[in-house]
Amino acid sequence: MRRLGQGLARTIFWSYERGSWPYDVMVLTIIAFVLLTPRSWFHDQPRLADSGTAGVQLVSQDSVGKMRTYRLDAAMLSPEKRAKKSTPELERETHDIIERKVQEFKEQRFRVVQIDPTLSGDGSVLYYSVTIVL
Repeated sequence: MRRLGQGLARTIFWSYERGSWPYDVMVLTIIAFVLLTPRSWFHDQPRLADSGTAGVQLVSQDSVGKMRTYRLDAAMLSPEKRAKKSTPELERETHDIIERKVQEFKEQRFRVVQIDPTLSGDGSVLYYSVTIVL
């Protein structure tokens, strides 16, 4: 019983010498676990940024309803398309995302008039304030 306890303690604290058979068995066990464990056991499902209206929120609109400002999460854009200032490509991308995400704009025309990025402390873009005109 004592020998079993010592073996268990050495396994938990990884105190076998490199190249010994118990060390090799532990390494093979870990490799087998990583390669053979089904993904479904961990319920690891990627979060899709495109689900529902996640990432796009109405912030404000004027009294007539012709001008609206949306908050667009920067994660909705691929990293290479995120810019710290407004560009034609960024306007096109934000227009397409709002058109897909906001139900009422699927059949309606609108124009992006202003894009203001909000930066984090490290200088990366957190979100965009996108102003549109109907």
